[in-house]
Amino acid sequence: MKIYRFILILFLVSCGDKETEVDVYEPIPYSLEIPELFQQKLISPLIPANNKLTIEGIALGEKLFFDKILSLDNSVSCATCHNPQDAFSDNNIVSTGINGLTGTRHSMPIFNLAWNFDEKFFWDGHTFSLEQQALEPVIQANELGNSNWEIVEERLQNNPEYPELFQKAFKTSVITKTLITQAIAQFERTLISGNSKFDRYSLGLETLTLEELDGLDVFMNEERGDCFHCHGNPNNPLWTDNKFHNNGLDATFTDLGLGGFTGDPNDNGKFKSPSLRNLEYTAPYMHDGRFATLEEVINHYSEGIQNSPTIDALIKKADQGGVQLPTQDKANLKAFLLTLSDPDFVNNPQFQNQ
Repeated sequence: MKIYRFILILFLVSCGDKETEVDVYEPIPYSLEIPELFQQKLISPLIPANNKLTIEGIALGEKLFFDKILSLDNSVSCATCHNPQDAFSDNNIVSTGINGLTGTRHSMPIFNLAWNFDEKFFWDGHTFSLEQQALEPVIQANELGNSNWEIVEERLQNNPEYPELFQKAFKTSVITKTLITQAIAQFERTLISGNSKFDRYSLGLETLTLEELDGLDVFMNEERGDCFHCHGNPNNPLWTDNKFHNNGLDATFTDLGLGGFTGDPNDNGKFKSPSLRNLEYTAPYMHDGRFATLEEVINHYSEGIQNSPTIDALIKKADQGGVQLPTQDKANLKAFLLTLSDPDFVNNPQFQNQ
């Protein structure tokens, strides 16, 4: 990404015939590398008109994402809770910020967010763009811990590297929270996962085992697992509907989820459906990290559903505690779900700390 291009602009000085030469750097546009299956199944990704992707903007966003300078005490970064090897999630039950402080929720994985067309982020959907989402963790006491953004802006402005990097990315060396979050969002939009075993199967490049194929049927069959309503199907390689559901975790709620944001009691207990991609790397599971293994997740939907007034209508057997899967169906469902993991994504050197 470290490619430079200069445009020479000649300014005529009005007070004489002398010409003054000024070098102005022009950021290089960048096009996302979209997997073949995504090109077949999905519409074009969402890129804001006011934050077009550039090589310099992405490189700056990556540097900021991994830099602990964004935290109050220089101890954590965005990547602390969104680790590439964990599919940009982490393996803690709830995420840990500065001074070991924790919140109440597990960190969501970050990938394929350029196709999140409803533009609602966090487990409870309380922000409406990737740029806006990046504003909050920096000033959360239990995350990066700054009391305000001015502290971060000043720290980056006085850094020997960052003013020049912002100049190249945004044609200004004046560093603001808007430009910081725009750069981070540019980097996050490049985090595309699209080379799982199931992706290759869908392209006719690989075969699935009999167990994996039966697991797909468990997933898709309303009389078996009935999983596809919230998490998509082979025609939706995102493997999420990006909507909010009460999936029967609790009969009463200490964390209201979407309802805590909207104030609507009908939204209580609803949380964003995460993608099923990369489940091999994103344990523990659910918004509060309560399930340590995929087996526990499957058992929940099989016989652990808790009924409540806002239980999703798609949970058709809530009154029976779940879909009551036989042991072999559970094993085959897990085998299928693991075909959605993408080792190339978690090991991609472009997404690692450089």
